[in-house]
Amino acid sequence: MGENLLFEHADAVATITLNRPDKLNAFTTELHRELAAALDVVEGDATIRAVLLTGAGRGFCAGQDLTLRRGAGGGGAASGNSLETWYNPLIRRLRRLEKPVVCAVNGVAAGAGCNVALACDIVLAARSARFIQAFCKIGLIPDAGGTYHLPRLVGMARAGALMLLGDKLSAEEAARFGLIWRVVDDEALMPEATALARHLARQPTRALGFIKQALNASFANTLDQQLDLERDLQSAAASTSDFREGVAAFLDKRPANFTGT
Repeated sequence: MGENLLFEHADAVATITLNRPDKLNAFTTELHRELAAALDVVEGDATIRAVLLTGAGRGFCAGQDLTLRRGAGGGGAASGNSLETWYNPLIRRLRRLEKPVVCAVNGVAAGAGCNVALACDIVLAARSARFIQAFCKIGLIPDAGGTYHLPRLVGMARAGALMLLGDKLSAEEAARFGLIWRVVDDEALMPEATALARHLARQPTRALGFIKQALNASFANTLDQQLDLERDLQSAAASTSDFREGVAAFLDKRPANFTGT
């Protein structure tokens, strides 16, 4: 994709690696642009059925590259434009993507980097990883969906403390709080994350996309609205080839061969 991002497609998995290791993979306009292009490929290629997002080097992502916010160019208009142009579309795409996204947090995930990870579907973290809502340290509020996702994951009390204090949260604490799915030893992170992404890529892709759609709506809907949505999505899922294959495999007592259709 470019010097700021690595892209690999194998075994129906697109592996996207943020590649600014000397800057802890902090976001720049160029990195945003390359990540958007990578997601264009993911969305347009039916042979890609799962995504693995990670970072190169000793960190996942330190958030925005603050060297680009120094001086007159770092004011409110620039920050707001950056959110509108890059971060908000990225978070929306991750949540709306009709394919599962696994995030492998291999080190620090700070600021927007932390909140990009939280927008993914399943997050694995290396034991050395740290999660930091660092915004208050520089006089900003959490963005990139942080004020939406974090309270839903850990509750208002913990979310408020993490945001107001900006303290580091260890991987073990993050798992205990319900912020992430699982902690693994550092050397096992990529093998386990890759195996998980490959497993998801062999599952009924459209049904997984419907699950994401239902989860996205669940906190805003009333019970009646959610029941209606479940009805509609279940009807769509039951019309897929993978549903027919799943039923046949169950009755034949054999593994299902899902094709994502």
